[in-house]
Amino acid sequence: MATAADKFARLAALRPAAGSRPQLVREPSPETDEECMLARMIGATVARTEFGSHLRVRTWHATPEFCAPSTGVIDLLRSPASPKKSRGVKPRAAVDDQEGGDEIEPLLKDPERWLFLDTETTGLSGGTGTYAFLIGIAWWDSGGLQVEQFLMRDFSEEHSVLLELADRLGERPVLVTFNGKTFDWPLLESRYLMTRSIGVPRLAAHLDLLHPARAVWKLRLGSVRLMELEEHVLDAKRLGWDRAEDVPSNLIPQFYFDYLRGRSVAPLAGVVRHNRNDLRGLAALFGKLNTLLSCEKHVDNADGLDLFGLSRYLDRRGERRRAEIACMAARDRGLPIGLDAVARWELAKMAKRRGEYEAAVEIWEELLRDADWRAAACEELATFHGQRRKDVPAALRYARQAMFALGKQPPVERLSGAAPRDLRRFERLTRKIERLEAKGRKTNRAPLLEPRR
Repeated sequence: MATAADKFARLAALRPAAGSRPQLVREPSPETDEECMLARMIGATVARTEFGSHLRVRTWHATPEFCAPSTGVIDLLRSPASPKKSRGVKPRAAVDDQEGGDEIEPLLKDPERWLFLDTETTGLSGGTGTYAFLIGIAWWDSGGLQVEQFLMRDFSEEHSVLLELADRLGERPVLVTFNGKTFDWPLLESRYLMTRSIGVPRLAAHLDLLHPARAVWKLRLGSVRLMELEEHVLDAKRLGWDRAEDVPSNLIPQFYFDYLRGRSVAPLAGVVRHNRNDLRGLAALFGKLNTLLSCEKHVDNADGLDLFGLSRYLDRRGERRRAEIACMAARDRGLPIGLDAVARWELAKMAKRRGEYEAAVEIWEELLRDADWRAAACEELATFHGQRRKDVPAALRYARQAMFALGKQPPVERLSGAAPRDLRRFERLTRKIERLEAKGRKTNRAPLLEPRR
């Protein structure tokens, strides 16, 4: 059993170390009974670095199988959504853009140089007081997935863990995460900076799968947590693992603090298993996205909502032809009434963009029967008849119908955040009607003098 001094020593590790560089840690004198029990329970060995030691767990899994990226998929995952036009504001560059693009491309196309990463931390809000006490990484190896996990037995082992992670990132500098751009990697960057002795590893690129997953599956699932995706999209049981006895994420920090206070080490075994399953889920998720983003014809049993989400994701990244294919496939599979109208509106917009105005007009005329879309459809038809067909009476009729339809929207909608937008639409339609009325008067004005015969 651990002595009282051991327990207080673990709590004392919360204090920042004095000095600009930590001292080399002496060889530990034999590990406590708890630490030996933990190592046996999770199948770990003691890894030693110049900054001390930590526990290392290595496992290899035949599933998910190795997955090489299809042509164009990496560009879709890296490219940001098309920025909205804003006067005087330059579009934000992609997060991954760095100098030396010619050197980065071979790394991106070689999945064996990728490193999947997931962390378990002492808090879920981040900040300088949050530690990543368990860092899990994985990479493709021998057709399967090699998983390696670094566990801090107390906070004094952080430097040792970070040093070993830096070595792995030096070998595989393309990082793949799930919400890692927002949480995991910024947290690790801050921990590296706080060591004042280990440089922050330089990444060649960072692929975050949360955003494409949210775009594709949020309409159907609502929640796009990795566990939800494993259950409803990835079929984790078929791949060889499930979450039946999984550790709740919100309890993980408390389990680690309980371990530091000298309580049971058993819950930490569940935390290690949870982290390992997250890494396997992350690799399987890339395989699923790779299939969806590279598919030209959606002939499988994909859900209509998923295909519509995929269509919008592709459209925002400039893949307009494939976005249209996915949108039409989504309608063929079936969409809820409200989303089907949105899909028709998107198809009309795509047709207009290609210059196929007659196809767009056909869809807008269909949408006249939908109260929610009548105003927008009338406005588009007014523009079409006024600019393309030079039919001023028809354009004026549709513009007035748009104004009337906009005025009949429920008061609740006008009191919501959409009210300023509706006000701008009223002003735009008012100016359009005034211009069309003026043009109509000029066209119908009778001559002052009869022409000579």
